[in-house]
Amino acid sequence: MSACVPTRADSPRPQHVHPPHSPPPGRRPRFRIAGADVSAAVAVFLIALPLSLGIALATGAPLQAGLVAAAVGGIVVGRLGGCPLQVSGPAAGLTVVTADLIQQYGWRATCAITVLAGITQLALGCLRVARTALAVSPAIVHGMLAGIGVTIAVAQLHIVLGGTPQSAVPDNLRALPAQLAGLHAADVSVSALTLALLFLWPKLPGRIGAVLSRVPAALVAVAGATTVAALAGLRLPKVDLPSWSSHALAALPEGPVLGLVAAVLTITLVCSVQSLLGAVAVDKLVAARPDLSGRVPRTRLDRELLGQGAGNIVSGALGGLPIAGVAVRSTANVGAGAVSRNSTMLHGVLVVIATLLMVPVLELIPLASLAALVMSVGLRMVSLHHIRTVTRHREVLVYAVTTCGVVAFGVLEGVALGVAFAVGVALHRLTRTRITHVEREGVHHVQVRGQLTFLAVPRLSRALHLVPQGVGAVVELDGSFMDHAAYETLQDWQKTHTAQGGSVEITGRRPGTRLAEPAESGNCRCRPWTAWRNHQCDRPRPTPPPGGQPERPGRHSGRDLARGISTFQRNTAPLVRDELARLAREGQQPSQLFLTCADSRLVTSMITSSGPGDLFVVRNVGNLVPLPGAESGDDSVAAAIEYAVEVLKVRSITVCGHSGCGAMQALLTTEPGGVRTPLKRWLRHGQPSVRRMTEDDGSWAPLAGRRPADAAERLCLTNVVQQLEHLRAHEAVDRALREGRLELHGMYFHVGEAQSYLLTDATGAQVFDPVREADQPV
Repeated sequence: MSACVPTRADSPRPQHVHPPHSPPPGRRPRFRIAGADVSAAVAVFLIALPLSLGIALATGAPLQAGLVAAAVGGIVVGRLGGCPLQVSGPAAGLTVVTADLIQQYGWRATCAITVLAGITQLALGCLRVARTALAVSPAIVHGMLAGIGVTIAVAQLHIVLGGTPQSAVPDNLRALPAQLAGLHAADVSVSALTLALLFLWPKLPGRIGAVLSRVPAALVAVAGATTVAALAGLRLPKVDLPSWSSHALAALPEGPVLGLVAAVLTITLVCSVQSLLGAVAVDKLVAARPDLSGRVPRTRLDRELLGQGAGNIVSGALGGLPIAGVAVRSTANVGAGAVSRNSTMLHGVLVVIATLLMVPVLELIPLASLAALVMSVGLRMVSLHHIRTVTRHREVLVYAVTTCGVVAFGVLEGVALGVAFAVGVALHRLTRTRITHVEREGVHHVQVRGQLTFLAVPRLSRALHLVPQGVGAVVELDGSFMDHAAYETLQDWQKTHTAQGGSVEITGRRPGTRLAEPAESGNCRCRPWTAWRNHQCDRPRPTPPPGGQPERPGRHSGRDLARGISTFQRNTAPLVRDELARLAREGQQPSQLFLTCADSRLVTSMITSSGPGDLFVVRNVGNLVPLPGAESGDDSVAAAIEYAVEVLKVRSITVCGHSGCGAMQALLTTEPGGVRTPLKRWLRHGQPSVRRMTEDDGSWAPLAGRRPADAAERLCLTNVVQQLEHLRAHEAVDRALREGRLELHGMYFHVGEAQSYLLTDATGAQVFDPVREADQPV
């Protein structure tokens, strides 16, 4: 901002004074490109150049079309897209679709279809529907890419063997025996050398190998095969780049309207889904680089869709291939250290320069070498990691159906088949409910496994009527949903069975189960399976007396406390009475000491999925562990630690901090001195954490690969590490650690995200990693 100061008394005009760091008026700041962006652009360019030619060869388009698409993807999409570090260009996932369109409509019409697909992407971006693409099941997307990869590999195999590919996979498979019988030794030799270099180059041993492996394997493979073919004098079909004066541009397509619409929608679907999923993947790569935190903004998916649409319009109009985000180039861009979109744009500029100045060199490349390169890309699209992932999530059939559909019928037909099959699988899982009835020790157990909907009501009713009158019954619900019809059936049977002298206990087998319950006006239906949700019965509050103050909404009163106790005695106590009686007989035998903050939002049993007797909990303001000693010590916390370690023999101690901690805020904002209140005297035990955070040079514990949101969160994380060091200063803890019978754990709970993080130092640097469903328990 500028400030106005008075000049001489005889001059009424104010004089503008500019801040020292602002640019002089009338001059724009100088445009600069970071060195990291330059090196990343060169690395991506070296990968993009041979792949662009190979993908153009695989589609049957003019080879220049691949270079045009790479340049436009770098410059146009790089400038306008919403994912700064994603690199766009001709993608292997579009090879089959583009090849079919070229064969059916011709090359110039295919360019026009690409333009129309870009316009469609622009419209979808303006409608802000980009996130809808993320609703497509990953099994369908991976299956589509795998099917395309198989199609590419089978087609390019014919060129590798010295022949010509057919238009469809079945035709290529039928022609393969004859091709093997008449293979060309020169093509096979060049292809084999290309594949060998692709496989061996990244595996070079030693320091020299580490340095050489920085050069992209694709470039080394194509350059090596080209050099050997030239030195050996092999007569092979080579790259033929026609003059730019004869370069074919877009022309209006001719054909059935429905067919053209289907073609446009196919290009739009494949380009959009691949680009948006790739952008999400790039965000994850960026998040794993702490140096980019705060420098590279998160992807704006709608803007990314707009950028992809603009790129396809320009590429199609200039006679280029369709454009999408490319995973290989994007990964290389992030891995090479790119810090802005300048790297993507500069890579496009380098492609333009190479296209204009390196034509004689490019025309030395054998087509067999490019075919081997593209074939390897197609084979890598059938990812074993993706297959293991979909298998673990029980979606391998969706993956297989989509893959086979794309191979047999085409991309659009295969994706439609995969979507239909995925919907059928979802409906099957929703309606698949297993209901059994068994009798154990005179108690009848009705077990319900799966979602309890109206479709399962007849079977549920039959199982319930197998329970004789006047006996004890247990209904075990193992599912995550119960609709109104099933709920009413269960409740009506429970009332009838109870009225006839029997007893009914309804339990959920899995912790955290949430079952749908219809709201009922007039009174509350608190049930044993009601999920934790800070639930309070909505009862009318009494009218305050004249002149009195009404109760504050949302606050507990004495009546709320009494009502909660009554609800526990009525609903929960019968379920836990046997377990508590056992604990009363055997005494407490907790497995760990859990030291956390007194914050009311931290429910220790909930965030650790623990029950009565599992945790020995110590809570105080700020989850602090005072150092032992006459001056600084605190007998209360020290006594709890000694009792837990020496008497209860706990096997681990966990210090748990949390987001939004008021104690940490107080440590940051409270000035030293003043009245020494009890709270200030207690918070002095947190001063070592403040000093540790202030003195750290960046080695503080990061949060799952990202920097803390603010100073308060940074102090919360630092405080957990500091209190763990304080624990080691206690004699009982130190002795148990040396004897190997105790472990220490640090934990951070983000309240707003309901996400737990565990402290790890396995890599030499302390990091708080998120605890996922598949992680092992502490």
